[in-house]
Amino acid sequence: MWKQTMGGFQEAIHNGTPRSWTRYQKVLNVLNRAEPPTGTTPKEVIWRKNKMRVYRFTLPGVEVTKKTPIFMLYAMINKPYILDMEPGNSFVEYLLKQGYDVYMLDWGEAGPEDRKNGFAEYILDYLHKAVERVCMYTKKEQVNMFSYCMGGTMGVMYTALFPERVKNLVVLAAPIDFRHAELYNSWLNEKHFDVDKLVDTLGNITPEVIDFGNKMLKPLTNFVNPWIHLFDKVDNEQFIHNWRMLNKWVNDGTPFPGETYRQWIRDFYQQNKLIKGEIVLRGRQVDLSKIACPVLILTAEHDHIAPCNQTRALFEYISSTDKTEHNYPVGHVSLVFGGTARKQVYPQTYAWLSERDE
Repeated sequence: MWKQTMGGFQEAIHNGTPRSWTRYQKVLNVLNRAEPPTGTTPKEVIWRKNKMRVYRFTLPGVEVTKKTPIFMLYAMINKPYILDMEPGNSFVEYLLKQGYDVYMLDWGEAGPEDRKNGFAEYILDYLHKAVERVCMYTKKEQVNMFSYCMGGTMGVMYTALFPERVKNLVVLAAPIDFRHAELYNSWLNEKHFDVDKLVDTLGNITPEVIDFGNKMLKPLTNFVNPWIHLFDKVDNEQFIHNWRMLNKWVNDGTPFPGETYRQWIRDFYQQNKLIKGEIVLRGRQVDLSKIACPVLILTAEHDHIAPCNQTRALFEYISSTDKTEHNYPVGHVSLVFGGTARKQVYPQTYAWLSERDE
C-alpha cells in the first residue's frame, strides 16, 4: 500500500521545493529498510495444537517470585507480539522483570481447513486446553487471565465457563456490550450486511478486509495522517523507529476463521448475545454472572475500536465485588505500546496484580 500512497506524492513533490524532494527521498529510504525485529523476548513452546502455540517467556538471570502465572490472550486477527514489541517496549518483558511466570497463546494463521471452526472449537478445544497445560506445567491450579481486544472478549467468556481456573482477570480494551459500538452497528446491521453470504463466498476473512473496516472508523486518522506524520518527522529517528514498529504490526494481520467471524458479527455485533447470556457453546451457557474473581479493566479514552463504555459495561453483569478500572488518555494500541504504556499502564497493572498475588 505504501508504494501507491507515496507514488501519489512523487510528482507533486518533485515539482515543488528542493527541500520537499529531499524529505521525500528520506521517506523512501525509511520505507525500503528491512523490517525491525519484534517479539524478541526469549521464549519456548510448551504446547501446540495444529497452528496454535503456547509460549513460556524467560529472561536470563530473572527468577519467578510470584505465585500465580500470567496467561496472555490476544485477538485472532493480528499477531500477539504487540505485547512484546521490543526490549523496553514490552508488557511481557516488564512482567517478567517483576517476577511473574508469563505465558502467551498464539493462535497462528488460519488456513482453508480452519474455516468451519467457531467459538466452541477455539474456546473449548484450544483455549481451555492451553490453560490446562499451563496449569499442569506450573503445577498451579489457576492463572491470571490477561486478555486484550477480541482476546479480552474470549478471556471473559472463558472465565465465565471455567471460573475455577482464573485467579484474577485483566481485560484490556475488549468489546463486551456491543450496543456501544455505534458505527460498527450501523455498518453491520443485518438488514444490509449479509455475513452469511460473505463467509460462504470467502471462507476465511482476509486480514485486508478486517484492517480496512477498522481503519474506516477514522479514515483520515488511519489512512492519511500516518503518512503526513512520517513526511513531517522523517528526521526524528525515535519517531521513525516507533512508526516502523507499529506499521509492521498493523500490516501483519492474520485470516479470521470463517465460522468464528460469522458468529462474531451475528451473535455479538448484530444480536449482542454476550450480555444477554445467550451465547451457548456445546450446550454450555456463557453466563457472565459466574465471574466472581477480582477484575481489572483497562480502557483507552480515544479508543475507536473498543470504546470505553463497551468494555466497562462488563462490571454490570459480573458477580465480582473486587472491580477496578484504569482509564488512559490514549488509543487502542497505545494502551500496550509507547510512552503511556511504559510509564503508567505496565506499572499500574503490575501493582494491581501484585496486591492480589496470594
